[in-house]
Amino acid sequence: MDIHTPGGILVRTAAPSDWSAIAGIDTIAAAGDQGRRAAVRRWCEEGLVLVAEDRSGPLGYGVVEHTFFEQGFVTMLMVADGARRRGVGSLLLRAAGAACTAPKLFTSTNVSNLPMQRLLGRERWRAVGLLHGLDDSDPELFFLCPPERVGAGGS
Repeated sequence: MDIHTPGGILVRTAAPSDWSAIAGIDTIAAAGDQGRRAAVRRWCEEGLVLVAEDRSGPLGYGVVEHTFFEQGFVTMLMVADGARRRGVGSLLLRAAGAACTAPKLFTSTNVSNLPMQRLLGRERWRAVGLLHGLDDSDPELFFLCPPERVGAGGS
């Protein structure tokens, strides 16, 4: 799947060889977290990563898995610091919807992650649940993608 925007941003499925460049824009992996670096590599090798890029390189990435109660789940959404507030997150969420092969697509974020909550609100994702216990004192909010943006209607 390739999505080209008038602004020169391309969203495509990452190749296995893209993993190190993608890890370079992931704040946790770039800080040296070997577990995250291994996860980025595995996600790329498994064909789960959608990468947004322009001529300068990767701007952000999203991971779409289908292991959440047999539904789609955006496991990770990361936009490079220098690419924020340019619509990259919105592009990735829409691409995730288009790539989802299950009837529903979910994601989650910590209660403390207000920028992600605002992004999900702008993209009309609906809050559907709250889970305590994953991160101490920072519950996880779950969101559901608008149904018309899942699968063939996702673009």
